[in-house]
Amino acid sequence: MPFPRALRALDHRDFRLFWSGQLVSLVGTWMQTVGQAWLVLELTNSPFKLGVIGTLQFSPMLLLSFVAGAMTDRLPKRRVVIATQTALLCQAAALGVLTWSGHVRYWHVAVLATLFGVVTTMDLPARQSFIVEMVGKEDLLSAIALNSAMFNGARVVGPAVAGLLIARLGMAAAFFANAASFLAVIAALLLLHAEGRPRPPTGRTMREEIVEGLVYATRTPLIAFVLSLLFVVSVCLLNYNVMVPLLAREVLGQGAQGFGLLMAALGAGAVGGAATLAALGRGRPPLAALVIPAAVLAVATLALAAVRHFWVAVALLLVMGFSGILFMAGANTTLQITVPDELRGRMMSLYMLVFAGVTPIGAFTFGAITAALGVPAGFLIGGTLGLVSILALTARWRLRPRP
Repeated sequence: MPFPRALRALDHRDFRLFWSGQLVSLVGTWMQTVGQAWLVLELTNSPFKLGVIGTLQFSPMLLLSFVAGAMTDRLPKRRVVIATQTALLCQAAALGVLTWSGHVRYWHVAVLATLFGVVTTMDLPARQSFIVEMVGKEDLLSAIALNSAMFNGARVVGPAVAGLLIARLGMAAAFFANAASFLAVIAALLLLHAEGRPRPPTGRTMREEIVEGLVYATRTPLIAFVLSLLFVVSVCLLNYNVMVPLLAREVLGQGAQGFGLLMAALGAGAVGGAATLAALGRGRPPLAALVIPAAVLAVATLALAAVRHFWVAVALLLVMGFSGILFMAGANTTLQITVPDELRGRMMSLYMLVFAGVTPIGAFTFGAITAALGVPAGFLIGGTLGLVSILALTARWRLRPRP
C-alpha cells in the first residue's frame, strides 16, 4: 500500500532503510552536540572558547569541500557513507572514553571536533547526492522534507534525552550513546541495493572538475541567488550551537536540562516546517518559500535579544526552527532539481560549504561579540545584519536583467 502524498519517498525500499537508520543515528548526534557544548562550558567557562570549538568543527568545510564534492562524483556513494559513519562512531567513542576517565581536556575536545569536521566534509555531499539515486527527482522534495523532519525530530528527542542523561549519569553517557547509534545507520547502509554509482570518467583533472562546478554555480542566476541567501542565513542566523547554550546559562539561568529543552524547541519547530514543505507537492518550491522564512528567522533572532523568560525563548525558538527548516530544505531542493546529474556531487559540496562551511565565521564572530558585549548583543547584531542582507539580496534579484 503506498504512503500518503507527503510521505511518498518512503515507497522506495532503500530510502526507508536509509531513513530509519539515520533517525537512530541523528538522535545520538544531537545528544553529543548538547554534551559537547556543555562539556566545553564546564571545562573553560568561556563563550569565546565555545565559539572556537564551533569554528574548528566546521573549518574543514572551508578547506576541503570542493575536493570532497569532486571525489563524491567519482566514488561509489554508499561505500563512502559507510566509511564516514564508521569514522564518526570512533570519534564519539574516543570523546566518551576521555570524559568517562576524567582525563578530558579542552584540547582533546578541539582535536576531536576538528576530526568530526573533516569526516563530515566528506560525508555530507555523498549522503545528499545519494538521496536522489534512491528516490528519483519526482520524489526528491518528499525525501528532503522527510530527511529534514528526521533531522529535526532527532533534535527534539536528542537534546531532551541528553539533558536528562547528563544530569543523572554524566556527559560521557551522551557520547557513548552516540557511538552506539551509528551501528543502526551502518547496518541499514549494508542492506541497501543502490550503490550510488559514480559518473563515467571524463579524463579531466580534479582541479578542472572543481572549476567546472564553480563556473556553473556563478553563471546560473537562480543557483547564485539561493547560495547567496544561504550564506547570509548561515553566518548571521544559524549559530545555534554557540548562542543557545549561552542564552540558557547566561541569560535564563538554566542548567543542562533547560538547555536541552531549548534545543528541543528548535527541533519541534523544524519538524513542523518539514511537514509543511512536504505538503507543498512535487518539484521546485517557489522562491517566496525561501525568502519569507529567511526573513522570519531574522526577525525572531532579533526578538531573542530582549527575552528574559524561559517560555518566551521556547516560543521564539519554535518559530526559528519552523522558518529555518523551510528555508534550508527549500534551498536544498531548489539546487538539486536545478543542477545537472553529473554536477550534483559538486553542487552539494558547494551547498554544504555555504551552509556549514561558513559556520566558523559566524561561530567565531558571535562568540567574540557575546564575550565582549553580552549575549543579547549577539542576537541583536546577528538578526539585524541577517534581515538587512536578505532584503537587499531579494531586491537585487527582483531588479535583475531578464534574458
